[in-house]
Amino acid sequence: MVHAKRIFKKFGSLQVLKGVDMEVRKGEVVAIVGPSGAGKTTLLQILGTLDGADSGELRINGRSPSGMNDRGLSAFRNHNIGFIFQFHQLLPEFTALENVMIPALIARENPNSAKKRACDLLRFMGLSERIDHKPTALSGGERQRVAVARALINRPAIVLADEPSGSLDSQNKEELHHIFFSLRDKFEQTFIIVTHDEQFAQRTDRRIYLRDGLVVPQ
Repeated sequence: MVHAKRIFKKFGSLQVLKGVDMEVRKGEVVAIVGPSGAGKTTLLQILGTLDGADSGELRINGRSPSGMNDRGLSAFRNHNIGFIFQFHQLLPEFTALENVMIPALIARENPNSAKKRACDLLRFMGLSERIDHKPTALSGGERQRVAVARALINRPAIVLADEPSGSLDSQNKEELHHIFFSLRDKFEQTFIIVTHDEQFAQRTDRRIYLRDGLVVPQ
């Protein structure tokens, strides 16, 4: 599903990634862990095609984004990759339903089909009674579950998450983690998750330890 080989990235004179190799199979929940400054977020941005590597090979769902122009890369990202951020990044002027539908509408899916799938996803997230609420009327846990539904709307090959439970209390954190594993079990959804939550990392299918820009043995 994801194949990365010899990924290098530097910012100015600072070499952040120093030849990262990793593979993730379909249906895995994989945690990327390591100390602050290890390069975890930089690696996630490259895997998500939000930034490019200085050198190396990346293939996602059998395709390489290398050489794509901006329009092609945006389309590739929209169809193949879902994103979950620590602070949900919902648009405040739109309802939960509308927020979830946005990536599908960008992909020019039929609005009725997009609405039906968004409703189904929100129902799966336990939010069927909240679909018409705007983010300010939702709890932190509810907002993050809306963000998960939004990440899934286009049936992406992978979902990338950067500290998705970092701002949640213990109960909402546990509910979010349960959703990840349920999506893996029911739909073979693939997740790559950067986390400092060691307890959650230990429950994932596999952990990739990053230190000083390199993958190191566990």
